[in-house]
Amino acid sequence: MRLLLVEDSARLAALLGEAVREAGWCLDTVGSLAEAEAAIAATDFDLILLDLGLPDGDGLDLLRNMRRAADVTPVLIITARGTVEERIAGLDAGADDYLVKPFHHREFLARCRAMLRRSPTALQPVLIAGQLAYDPATALLTANDEAIALPPRERALCEALMRDVGRLVPRRRLETTLSDYDSELTANALDLAVSRLRKRLEGFESGVEIATVRGLGYLMRECPRDESDEAAL
Repeated sequence: MRLLLVEDSARLAALLGEAVREAGWCLDTVGSLAEAEAAIAATDFDLILLDLGLPDGDGLDLLRNMRRAADVTPVLIITARGTVEERIAGLDAGADDYLVKPFHHREFLARCRAMLRRSPTALQPVLIAGQLAYDPATALLTANDEAIALPPRERALCEALMRDVGRLVPRRRLETTLSDYDSELTANALDLAVSRLRKRLEGFESGVEIATVRGLGYLMRECPRDESDEAAL
């Protein structure tokens, strides 16, 4: 799931960004209408979190332009405008939901989950590799129905490998996946993330191993349960 946050408050953007990433979703953050328009034109998002009072205009103008262009991406307005008339204006402009600041982060995440359940990505099938199962809609990873707790970066890495189980996933693509959670990657960030993921899977009968294709990338492949979860080609 990829979300776009349009918010000019650096503090609130940081707080919401932390909550969104901990929930297992990728997040792009912009602080103006111009940046939001460019991001929407370049990327398909599952949900847009839209502030209204932005430095270069009103977020409602962006919303109306989206709907006139037949863009049906779900939009959750997050704003300090809380009168009944302002809420009605936001919903009539095309918002799917409306949340008034200040709000509790748990309510914020619950509203996001409700909207994401209606997105096209939520209709994707559960990913299966060996005894692992990953549900993109809930970001839940299990092995033999036992939940596996992973930090956001390792969870995103595991999802990327499971989407191409049995096939090589190039380093560059995996590094791009990790960059959604950390824009300043070190040279060996991917290798460290793979090592941590392997260690976290060691305590479960996952039925998979993560193999290193030196100089090219990694692949996740199914293997007999008694084989090691760590391998190199």
